[in-house]
Amino acid sequence: MPKEDWGSLNEKAFEAALQASVPERLPDKAAVTPWKRAMGRVLAGGGPWTTGYRCIALFQILLSAVLFFSLPLWQSRTAGTDTETASTQALSLGQVFRLPGAREVMLCFFCYCALETTAGLWASSYLTLTKGVAPDTAASFASLFYIGITAGRAACGFLTLKFNDTQMIRMGQCILAAGVLALCGLVLVGLGCAPIYPSIIHSTPEHFGADRSQAVIGIQMASAYLGNLAMPPLFGLLANNITPALFPFYLLALLVLMVFMHEQLVRKTSCC
Repeated sequence: MPKEDWGSLNEKAFEAALQASVPERLPDKAAVTPWKRAMGRVLAGGGPWTTGYRCIALFQILLSAVLFFSLPLWQSRTAGTDTETASTQALSLGQVFRLPGAREVMLCFFCYCALETTAGLWASSYLTLTKGVAPDTAASFASLFYIGITAGRAACGFLTLKFNDTQMIRMGQCILAAGVLALCGLVLVGLGCAPIYPSIIHSTPEHFGADRSQAVIGIQMASAYLGNLAMPPLFGLLANNITPALFPFYLLALLVLMVFMHEQLVRKTSCC
């Protein structure tokens, strides 16, 4: 497919996914999140998908500005929290990086978020360009990924009563591997993703101590957003210049690195 047709394909896929993933009873099939609602309004008005992304980006910039300028308001709320603050270590970035397992948990989180975002954004294009699935049908199939995450997160609430965080993460990684090896079984990929993100966050005090967990979670979230930002566009470059058939191999590479880093994290922090 010529590169100039990618935008049209993505627009059709997004619109079809929007229509397929939201119940009929909602007015105009408006999505439940403001991001999807904004995109839906742009597409319904005949605008290109790029305009929708610009609107969302502008909204996020404004939201970030509001949060930034509201930071002084929080200073007045810290006066009564001296006891809690005293029990939390204020670590510099260099000190956090020197903690055993810090680099490993950052890379683990980076790979997870990169995998989740890439799977969600590129599944429909992969199915259309390599499997010959119609764009509307491919977008409907891609929504199975989010259904898998949603169902998996609901089930994880009960599974955590029986399994610890490390077991939950390993379980998710095994299900993820099955989904990827099944040439992108999207429901399984979503189910596998479900327990990993919350379990990594929840296990931070266990690995690094409650007094350091606030600092470590900060770098975990930074690495997560870096994975979200960098890795889906990287796959887009590979798909454009080589082949979109690399999609499952790309996910598998991220999964293998994530598994290795998580096992290294468990090994290093269990010895401390």
